[in-house]
Amino acid sequence: MSSPRTAPGSSKAAPSKSAGGRRGEKPAIGRQGEKAAPVKASKASKGPTAPKSALPKAQPPKPPSNRAERTAERREAIIEAALDEFISRGFTATRIDDVARRAGVAKGTIYLHFKDKESMFEELIRTALVPLIGRLHAPPPIGGTVRDAVEAFARTFIQEVAATRRGDIVRLIVAEGPRFPSIADFYYREVVSRGLAGMRALIELAVSRGEIQQKNLARFPQILVAPAIIAVIWQSLFSRHAPLDAIEMFRVHLDLIFGERRTT
Repeated sequence: MSSPRTAPGSSKAAPSKSAGGRRGEKPAIGRQGEKAAPVKASKASKGPTAPKSALPKAQPPKPPSNRAERTAERREAIIEAALDEFISRGFTATRIDDVARRAGVAKGTIYLHFKDKESMFEELIRTALVPLIGRLHAPPPIGGTVRDAVEAFARTFIQEVAATRRGDIVRLIVAEGPRFPSIADFYYREVVSRGLAGMRALIELAVSRGEIQQKNLARFPQILVAPAIIAVIWQSLFSRHAPLDAIEMFRVHLDLIFGERRTT
């Protein structure tokens, strides 16, 4: 009677051992351990690899730069369109609608960048002419003469202004400045006054070095830059009748001020 009871008990114990033994074989062999190790390693590796997954998340700052680039490109397109309109129609006849149409933007987009037509024209002056005038304030290179510096600037002005569309901006100011004093005032403040100050400083330096004998020339720096203005006006009015070699004209002008160059 007791043996049948123990037999079932022993039979129940046997499967548990055999089952436990089979389950225990895997840990002994290390199969589960081998499988578990990579899992743990992958979890642990998430810490070091987190920066890699964070890199794409750190890239969203690029869209703002892209937006900034697109905004800058749109602003540049508006300025270019404004220049075309001002040159073809004049300042008075140019309309914001025409600029927007030429730039391929909505009229409202113009007002995101400029409050009115006048501020748009001022931006043309600021971007096209002011940086060029800023070069005047650089001292002559070591070992160079003041004449060399003035001649280099004159050559740059004639090539980059008188012979290009930048010259049209100057001609527009000459033509329409009297009717729009605020534009003439802005041009004087940003371009003319800075240019004269730069020329006066160069003249005073040339006088101190003995390159210029006429000391009173510093009182009238306009004389030094007069050929540049003549070149701008001549280019638009008379060049088709009598082409002007503005650079050579400037050299002759400098001979009158500095004296003729000595040939060796």
